[in-house]
Amino acid sequence: MASAVVTGSARGLGLEIARVLHRRGLAVTLTDVDAEALATAIAELGDGVSSEILDVRDEQACRELAASVDAAGDGGLAVWVNNAGILATGASWSHDSELRERMFAINTFGTINGTFAALGPMRARGRGHIINVVSLAGIGKPPGETVYAATKHAALAFTLGTLADLRAEKVDEIHLSAVCPDGIWTPMLYDKLDDPAAAPSFSGKLMDPDEVAAHVDKLLDKPRPVTVIPAWRGVVVRLFDAFPGLASRATRLWLADARRRQRRFKKKLGK
Repeated sequence: MASAVVTGSARGLGLEIARVLHRRGLAVTLTDVDAEALATAIAELGDGVSSEILDVRDEQACRELAASVDAAGDGGLAVWVNNAGILATGASWSHDSELRERMFAINTFGTINGTFAALGPMRARGRGHIINVVSLAGIGKPPGETVYAATKHAALAFTLGTLADLRAEKVDEIHLSAVCPDGIWTPMLYDKLDDPAAAPSFSGKLMDPDEVAAHVDKLLDKPRPVTVIPAWRGVVVRLFDAFPGLASRATRLWLADARRRQRRFKKKLGK
């Protein structure tokens, strides 16, 4: 049986992705830093699923996990999903250096560590698929989520550049995919309903985790370098990127609309 690893999978999107992989018949290892939440997730998913405490900032731990998972089954490590991430909101200058470094350590270097860990056994076997959960923020510049977006821009560039490196070496059966979803209603946003700086996450289509996990499922059958969810949001963001001066002038109007959507969503939840 082939194996898969999903980081940050004790809850939210990571758990839904793990559920998809489990349904596909993969032996799934859930990882997180929250042991209690991992235990709950394991009990929910049932047989064929294991868990490991993993801090994605620890490169050696990532490599050791990839090696052990690859050796555990006949099919080896087939899929690695870098999902772990954190979001802190506020103007770019409002975060202290410790918080900025933590966001980059988890969102960017955690993605890099997981990718390199998975590439070891995958390159040895000549096949595999690494899926990096980036964000729509990775192709945009949302005010209030600026440092978070910077970590995701770096993760996107790393994903696409590493894929290009593989193809340059004529490695064609190892795939890297960046998934760039709009806002997802997960624990990352549960405490952000009254945070005006988090309004960009509510500005488009706020999705359920299973909607995004379904796209990951499709990627395993038909790999793509970048998948924006929903696709139309990618078109809008890239238009803003193409005209940065106009986008800057429209910021206040756009934010006002985003905050209205945020308030409407809170009201819909009855909170």
